[in-house]
Amino acid sequence: MANFEVYQEYQRIEDFEEDSPPGEEDLLVHVPEGLRDSWHHIKNLDNFFTRIYHFHQKNGFACMMLSEFFELVQFLFVVTFTTFLVNCVEYDVLFANRAVNHSTPGQNPFDRNKVTLPDAILPTQQCTQSIQENSWIIFLLIMAAIFWIYRLAKVFCNVLSYWEIRQFYVKALKIRMDELCNVTWQEVQDRLISLQREQQMCIHKKELTELDIYHRILRFKNYMVAMINKSLLPVQLQLPLLGNVVFLTQGLKYNFELILFWGPGSLFQNKWNLHPKYKRSGNRLELAQKLSRVILLMGLANLLLCPFILVWQVLYAFFSYTEVIRREPGSLGARRWSLYGRLYLRHFNELNHELHGRLGRGYKPTSKYMNSFTSPLMTVLAKNFAFFSGSVLAVLIALTVYDEDVLTVQHILTAITVLGVVITITRSFIPDEHMVWCPEQLLQCMLAHIHYMPDHWRGNANKSETRDEVAQLFQYKAVFILEELLSPIVTPFILIFLLRNKSLEIIDFFRNFTVEVVGVGDICSFAQMDIRRHGNPTWMSEGQTEASIYQQAENGKTELSLMHFTIKNPHWQPPQESSVFISHLKEKVQHDALGGPSTQLLLSEVPLCTSLQSNESATGPDGLLASVLAHPILTASGLQGRDHCFIPPSTAASAAASVLASLSASQLPHHSRGRPHGLLPSSIHPESTMYRSDRTMIDSLTYSDSRMRSNTLQSEFASAEMSLHAIYLHELHQQSSQPQRTLQHRQNPVPMRDVHIATGSGFQPRGRLGFSTSMPNPALLAQWQVEEEYEDDQEIISGSTLKQGPGSS
Repeated sequence: MANFEVYQEYQRIEDFEEDSPPGEEDLLVHVPEGLRDSWHHIKNLDNFFTRIYHFHQKNGFACMMLSEFFELVQFLFVVTFTTFLVNCVEYDVLFANRAVNHSTPGQNPFDRNKVTLPDAILPTQQCTQSIQENSWIIFLLIMAAIFWIYRLAKVFCNVLSYWEIRQFYVKALKIRMDELCNVTWQEVQDRLISLQREQQMCIHKKELTELDIYHRILRFKNYMVAMINKSLLPVQLQLPLLGNVVFLTQGLKYNFELILFWGPGSLFQNKWNLHPKYKRSGNRLELAQKLSRVILLMGLANLLLCPFILVWQVLYAFFSYTEVIRREPGSLGARRWSLYGRLYLRHFNELNHELHGRLGRGYKPTSKYMNSFTSPLMTVLAKNFAFFSGSVLAVLIALTVYDEDVLTVQHILTAITVLGVVITITRSFIPDEHMVWCPEQLLQCMLAHIHYMPDHWRGNANKSETRDEVAQLFQYKAVFILEELLSPIVTPFILIFLLRNKSLEIIDFFRNFTVEVVGVGDICSFAQMDIRRHGNPTWMSEGQTEASIYQQAENGKTELSLMHFTIKNPHWQPPQESSVFISHLKEKVQHDALGGPSTQLLLSEVPLCTSLQSNESATGPDGLLASVLAHPILTASGLQGRDHCFIPPSTAASAAASVLASLSASQLPHHSRGRPHGLLPSSIHPESTMYRSDRTMIDSLTYSDSRMRSNTLQSEFASAEMSLHAIYLHELHQQSSQPQRTLQHRQNPVPMRDVHIATGSGFQPRGRLGFSTSMPNPALLAQWQVEEEYEDDQEIISGSTLKQGPGSS
């Protein structure tokens, strides 16, 4: 596999855990009668594990079936209510364009012209006749009825399917439904692995691993992540006036998956096997032409269905967002992670709840970064528009308070509503006058949670180009709604004119990057997280990878995914090449920690650093992470420490290395600087971190003995540990890539580690490692812009007491 020619053919590899010895792949394992059940020898484990995961994430049978029921009711309501509004309402009466005379004996004369709601509704017979005379409405109702019946049949199948999963949870996994909300997915996964030894759900392997389960649940998702990583899917469009625009909607993503994975004419013959003809390179041109025809037909089908899908999108958006916009007009200015951003930032083998939790932690720092960009021109305009609109609104409100009959004036209520919306929108363009502008620091905080960013963002955080690229990952909710409304129109053209041109590249991608794992099936080779096959030399893989540029994952995806999976699944045993990479990283951390700040110093800076970052959480893992990120700022500013001595300058990499090294200090033969041994309380989980801590360092981080508290704290520390690794790896990447760019034409880059490579085998590390003793120059991680009235406040800092941080107000 060292050369590129090997990648021209489909590969079949043994699972690296070697749970099934050669010759035992088809062995039927005897299962005692007491344990044999309907879950022995499950044919479609992909579907089975996926249903188990969805059952857990959607909180059980009752919640899932109730959601399915209300989806049916919701669709029926939208169709019925829309038909009623179109055919059964007399709008001339409703808008008072036609007078209504209620002439009945004894009625008050002033009430004879008063319009009531029943006056604007047509009688049932007239309404029915109006619907029957409109053939277009009848056609739409028939189409809606067919789709609703299809959905009803699908819901019925789901009821039967998920009832079986419920029985599996209760009988096989021994998890009661009232306990399901308090059980983590890791516990469910551990019980699945233990159950495999008893009931042999998969007969091709004696034991399942965490990676096997992830591969089956995320088989197609890993392909999508890899294709986004390699820029294979045409989601970036060059448009006149708008420039580079990223367009990926739910409808477009659905079409991609339909064409590639499970639709008619797709590349997979079933849920777990690529069609054999796509595994050979001899007929790649013919297969590309066939795929091009499939894409063309799918694009034409989308074009034909465009009017119906567009009408549904408009109606659904109207009923979903109108009330929210009326109640909270500023909600359209809120941001959300785009669909493209979720695929770009996703690790290989990262489940949905892990991704949502990670991006949820990165929401606030990313929002702060985006809000730090303001337009002076827009600010001036917004202030004046808000003043004029507020003045008119104040007068209307005052008149309404004085005499409520003002509300009966035509369009007065509309004017009040519109003015309120205008004021809310204009205020969103007015920045906080107490805001401190430090984009580089905010970008670092964002990186700690999202784990990925292009190299050219560093040092250019204050540029509008960087902000625009972040906006592609973190878009306005209004932009999301607009893209979904335009999706039925744009999707056919992307399929016909852009995706078809990628047919040959797609065929080559699936052949080159698909491997068969015994007991799992065909998976994306990137999902193996194999450093030797897909590692990048500038991401700590120098000397360990044989991958060409075509085979390398971009932005350190392989290395960061491996670290993430290892931390989230501490019992997983990685393959040999991955173990070498992890060991190398541990030793590099220990080496860099020697020149970094002590962990006690970082802990003492937590309150100040959380204040600098405007972080409400000043304790726990978030506070320690804030201290690591802000420590280079404090040392570069020349502030004194608690011992009245100036703190030597350091980088975020050395600070992160110090904290990570404290997790493994107990395994060192001696302890430098008297650092404590651990970061994570060992009684939570003795192996919950990659460094296997055995003592408690942070006494303030107390926790209860309950399982829920323990699992929550363990998850928070695992997330903080991964954030530190992301910061550390990005810093090392920057250090290794900069010299390589200047010296790549003069000499070969010096590897960070010497590794012996045995012919036909894995890598064997040397007995003693050599490290460079020179420390990197401290980098400027923030650009402070403080108003003039605060400049004199710097004189307040005296002695060893810091009374006010530069970011506090």
